[in-house]
Amino acid sequence: MTQAYRYPIGIDPADIDFMGHVNNATYLKWVQSAVISHWQKLAPAEAVARHLWVALKHEITYRKPAFLDDEVFASVVLEKVEGARAFYQTLIKRGEDVLAEVQSSWCCLDAATRRPARIAKDIAAYFFPERD
Repeated sequence: MTQAYRYPIGIDPADIDFMGHVNNATYLKWVQSAVISHWQKLAPAEAVARHLWVALKHEITYRKPAFLDDEVFASVVLEKVEGARAFYQTLIKRGEDVLAEVQSSWCCLDAATRRPARIAKDIAAYFFPERD
């Protein structure tokens, strides 16, 4: 498992639903942005250019609502990589309060062919540094 990556989230008025809080569907948009940002920040530029990510599955547990003026962030942890798949845990948080927990799996694609592409060990090493 990797260290948590902190991704700040902005809440737009369009994210608010008829109940006055962030619509549940918005959390998917946040997770997508946070996971892709994690990849782009840690992977080498040439790997980012050669690979795309698509979500395969999301399982979301909603804990507390988020509101327009909340300061919210995603805490993204890459749990493991297997072949072309990556497994993430993302917590949507307001301070120390967990608003939602998301388990997701993703498939890496070759950007040119759009076919699944295994993550090379040297690329995965950027996300799973050896511990002394």
